[in-house]
Amino acid sequence: MSLRSSGLSLSHPLARVGSRRWFLEASMAGLGGLALPAFGGSLAQAAAPVQEKKAVILFWLSGGPSQIDMWDPKPQAPVEIRGPYGTISTAVPGMQFSEHLPRQAAIADKLTVLRSVDCSASNHTPITMQAGNPLARRTNDSNPGGGYPSMGSVAAKFHGPNDPDMPAFVGLADSWASDVYGEGELGGQYTPIRGTELAGKAAMPEGITAPRLQDRENLRREFNRLSRQLDSPGAEATDRFTRQAHEMIVSGKVQKAFNVEEESDAMRDAYGRESIGQKALLARRLVESGVTFVLVSGAWGYFDHHGDQVRWGGIEKGLTPLLPRVDQVLATLVTDLENRGLLDDTLVMMMGEFGRSPVINKDAGRDHWTPVMSMLLAGGGLRHGQVIGSTDSRGGAIASNPVRPQDLAATTFRHLGIDPQAQWTNAAGRPLSVVAEGGRPIAELF
Repeated sequence: MSLRSSGLSLSHPLARVGSRRWFLEASMAGLGGLALPAFGGSLAQAAAPVQEKKAVILFWLSGGPSQIDMWDPKPQAPVEIRGPYGTISTAVPGMQFSEHLPRQAAIADKLTVLRSVDCSASNHTPITMQAGNPLARRTNDSNPGGGYPSMGSVAAKFHGPNDPDMPAFVGLADSWASDVYGEGELGGQYTPIRGTELAGKAAMPEGITAPRLQDRENLRREFNRLSRQLDSPGAEATDRFTRQAHEMIVSGKVQKAFNVEEESDAMRDAYGRESIGQKALLARRLVESGVTFVLVSGAWGYFDHHGDQVRWGGIEKGLTPLLPRVDQVLATLVTDLENRGLLDDTLVMMMGEFGRSPVINKDAGRDHWTPVMSMLLAGGGLRHGQVIGSTDSRGGAIASNPVRPQDLAATTFRHLGIDPQAQWTNAAGRPLSVVAEGGRPIAELF
């Protein structure tokens, strides 16, 4: 899939600048998720000024990646468990990966494999694992996740953007409801930015210059007029978001960050021209430009490999062609971040909502499996080149060192410099900790 076919067109049609529609389109394209101290405290509980420019890139393998066929192979198990793949050695003695992940294997000294992630609270949504909270669960009502926020939204509130002219939390996904979890009851200003929609709206059309928009007196009169015209309870919030959109557009930093066409053909090829590759390249540009938390999803449900009768196929026919893309994009991003001096400040995570069943089913696939999954970590200045945790001989149960969702949150927030005792207030007025249920940073990483 190309950049344009994934919705990241750089020539998105713009409404007339200065018009009510233009300001609203730019602001409501997700710019409501910004928390900018530049507005004189007009945003409630704005993040404190950033001391360290830490960032997170989370690859969301939507659908549930198979632990056995990726990072926790079981070469000694019967064929119905070990699956169709062989295993290969990695740069770390004793660590083995699937044969279809050779590039990740080559940089395994820069990676940590978590083989004992407890996702028993998770469901076929991004809620629990993206929140890093076992209390945040799929509810199938108007209050998904029980109102608990995602890690990205917590980062937006308590860390804020690394550059005041950039958003704090950007999602790069084609299917928003299925692949990106947001702010819960934390507050609309911490909603993730819809990156695939923002790209074309963050520029000024030909003939419009920044000085024209920087006439503050005229701008104030325009905002007042818009506020009077907006006959809705959300007018005040819309006005605030519109002001934020103005600041973003005038600075030009957002539009520049989204312009992946500035990259060389060689770099774009290195990441891969498919959707996940170009989104990963964009994610690097965004954190380089000052975004704190970027979530990348290649496609909705593309790791849901139940069998050859479903859209994404089974293990051999469905997962096999997908693994080289994931292998390439993770290895390229880690190397690129390291070459740019960004790896120690950027925590890279790759995971899904749960794992897959230990036994290949009758349709040549594996089914949903919540007892355990595997995931990768890189960067963040952490100790890498290790495996944390283990599963039993079938790859279906945690055998040692369980890692809970709340432990992932505590680890992520420690990287970002967010106090694990920090609290937010839900809709009922109850103060709640950003780290739930006694979550602790993963000790082996520090």
